[in-house]
Amino acid sequence: MLTRKKKLFIILGLALLLIVTGYLNVALNSNTSIASETATTSADFFAAYRQDRNYTRNLELEYLDAIITSTNSTADYVSTATNKKLALVAQMDRELILEGLIASAGFSDVIVTGSADNLNIIVKSDGLTSNDVAKILTIVVDETKINPSNVKITSLAA
Repeated sequence: MLTRKKKLFIILGLALLLIVTGYLNVALNSNTSIASETATTSADFFAAYRQDRNYTRNLELEYLDAIITSTNSTADYVSTATNKKLALVAQMDRELILEGLIASAGFSDVIVTGSADNLNIIVKSDGLTSNDVAKILTIVVDETKINPSNVKITSLAA
């Protein structure tokens, strides 16, 4: 039969092995995931961004709908939530239209985001020429009437 000291020694040894195993598991998995994330970042950026944006927008719409339909909401809250929902839907529509128009101008993928007065445009490209920027800017200004100085165009390598 094992003595008390031997049992304690075995338990401490097993605990130490468990801690070392956990540490190695975390360390090795985090290094692997960082390397794989770096390799796929540009390739998956557009899909991941759209997925995150859609998820967030759906949550926003659900929150606004909850305020609008709640019997506890005051008339002011319902009005504010309705206006915010309409503005969000208009923003979503504007982004979708601009993304389609810019893509139809020959760009393989594009994301448009921003506010009523500012737009950020990310285009999948190995580099934008001044003609590319002018083409995108013309589409945006013609469609939205936003001041060109409030439009930021960025390229992301394919």
